[in-house]
Amino acid sequence: MNPFDNVLKQIDLANEYLKLDDGIVEILKKPKRILEVAIPVKLDNGKTKVFTGYRVQHNDARGPCKGGIRYHPDVTLGEVKALATWMTWKCSVVDIPLGGGKGGIICNPKELSLSENERLTRGFANQIADFIGPYKDVPAPDVYTNPQTMAWIMDTYSNIHRKMTPEVITGKPISIGGSEGRDTATAKGVALCVREAAKVLNINLKESTSVIQGYGNAGLHSATFLSEYGSKIIAVSDSSGAIYSKSGFNVEQLNNYKNKTGSIVNFPNSESIDSDKLLEIECDVLIPAALENVITGKNAKNIKTKIISEAANGPTIPEADEILDNNGVFLVPDILANAGGVFTSYLEWVQNLQRDHWTNSIVSKRLEQGMVDAFNNVYSVSKKHNVSMRKAALILGISRVADVIKLLN
Repeated sequence: MNPFDNVLKQIDLANEYLKLDDGIVEILKKPKRILEVAIPVKLDNGKTKVFTGYRVQHNDARGPCKGGIRYHPDVTLGEVKALATWMTWKCSVVDIPLGGGKGGIICNPKELSLSENERLTRGFANQIADFIGPYKDVPAPDVYTNPQTMAWIMDTYSNIHRKMTPEVITGKPISIGGSEGRDTATAKGVALCVREAAKVLNINLKESTSVIQGYGNAGLHSATFLSEYGSKIIAVSDSSGAIYSKSGFNVEQLNNYKNKTGSIVNFPNSESIDSDKLLEIECDVLIPAALENVITGKNAKNIKTKIISEAANGPTIPEADEILDNNGVFLVPDILANAGGVFTSYLEWVQNLQRDHWTNSIVSKRLEQGMVDAFNNVYSVSKKHNVSMRKAALILGISRVADVIKLLN
């Protein structure tokens, strides 16, 4: 399923309550700019391979576009358009003055050497250098990109424009303008949403169990935060497989094992399970932290959890949303749950513009306050309209963007 089809359905869903003019809806449904580039890269074996890259700017009514760049063999333009649109709603939901953008390169980074990855990244940065900028479009890391990737992009952009420009990108190493707390920010937002949802549902997290699908950066750190809240992590998965422990994992040991071996598979005293069945394990908290469209109409009816906090972007298709809602699952949608990353990216951007550097304590407090306020605002809309948290987040996020478009058009 094309993720952008989900986006269009979600806009129509929110508009049932917002009653926007047709012209506004049309603006919201179409990305403002789409760039496709060909990136020739000389490989270590001397051959040249041409990669395809995308950068989509969905909407900049509320501020410069903001969104990550992912490297993955399954990247499509439809996916990037969807992710850019979700970034617009996400920035709006947490009420930061940014719009939505996204980028991607069709490649398998696991097959690239470090030097090939650098040449690919700098080639892409060179192609999009006139398309991005501190007041136009500010990229960030995403799937299979990291602070080193961002450093190469910042350096390439700065060389082209003949001045050091750290504010052109976020998620950088701290030594060149990155923010404290950025590496764990997405996961912290996910966990904070679980904490606030548990309060609403009167669930004691110290007596809860959690399952995490996807054990990359967001999944791993989500496990750490949930464990600190007292939740028992009983099952996790990554791209290599899935494991289960009825008594719960020692998260610190599991994280060390993952960092050392590159996978959670064969972690001592764990039971190997079918990755496809992980989502259906009975638990109190479920964290989908992998890719899109993993919770579908086929498996949603088998999901036995009380809270879902979407660390991934677009993990649940609309058909599954309805099933989960009817089954009483409290789902915190991606545009709220994983907004901790973009919120802290915003803080990094502000620090760079001011040529300042804030302590981890300052960043952490601002992130927590921002996420709690956003959760409460979405929950209030949910109660007002008697709708799910996803519908409420879409109503809130889209309405804020639409209000600005009305003022400017």
